[in-house]
Amino acid sequence: MSDSGDGQAPADDEVTPAVRRVDADEPSTEELRQRVEEEYDFENFTAADMERMSPEEWEAAFDPETWITGAELLDRIEADVKARVLDRDVFARVERLSKPDRVVAYSDEGYAVVYEDGSIEGEGTVLRDVKPSVALCSMDSYEPPSLPDEELLPKPMEVPEGSGEFGNLMIQLIAGALFLSGVVLAGGALVSGELGVIVGTVGLLFVVVGGLLFFTVANARLSDRFRAEEYRNRLRAVGMEDGDRPEWLPESAREAPGLKDGSRTTDDHEART
Repeated sequence: MSDSGDGQAPADDEVTPAVRRVDADEPSTEELRQRVEEEYDFENFTAADMERMSPEEWEAAFDPETWITGAELLDRIEADVKARVLDRDVFARVERLSKPDRVVAYSDEGYAVVYEDGSIEGEGTVLRDVKPSVALCSMDSYEPPSLPDEELLPKPMEVPEGSGEFGNLMIQLIAGALFLSGVVLAGGALVSGELGVIVGTVGLLFVVVGGLLFFTVANARLSDRFRAEEYRNRLRAVGMEDGDRPEWLPESAREAPGLKDGSRTTDDHEART
């Protein structure tokens, strides 16, 4: 039978070049790491970046042998997430619970639980917001911020209804001046003779602009009140008024019975020894 006949297995020297060509097309670990460093900004790493990153890119960028785990990882995650809450980058109530040691973050739109091995569970926007912190805090090269000492979230009744009263007052003064000037000009148009039409038109324009400015201020105040009340309701939903956790939270996001004194919450802000 001829060596080139159908059904005969090809010789080894016929297979090796093809295999080598396939392997040559695959980027090396160093090439992947360089590509990841150029494509992703790890100072502003987000959940969307994690979703775009392939498993190969992840392994190349983060060496598993250098990952931080255990209590140190939870300390770093707690500080990082709390700092993001304080900066209003994340809305969540953050707690450190025991047995097992874990960091819990929750809001009215979801929750996240992070364990010592870096595993995370949860749902909603909080899970999406916490994932990047877990990835970054696992890296030895990342320096998380210090643990905040002040309160992260205000009490519902401490939320102001608006922060631009000085600006609103200035707009009102301008609107009042325009409105009065318009009324005066409109009245003067009656005795202006040939210029009456021009003076009346300018006066009417001033009155309209003044009215629009008054309406803008009133609308801004109503919007501020609406946003403030909406924020208060979110704070009440996470227990910032009565201290209670939402009833829908799973057991993994709750402290075990009898361990309340051993848990660390954002309300306590105790220093870790």
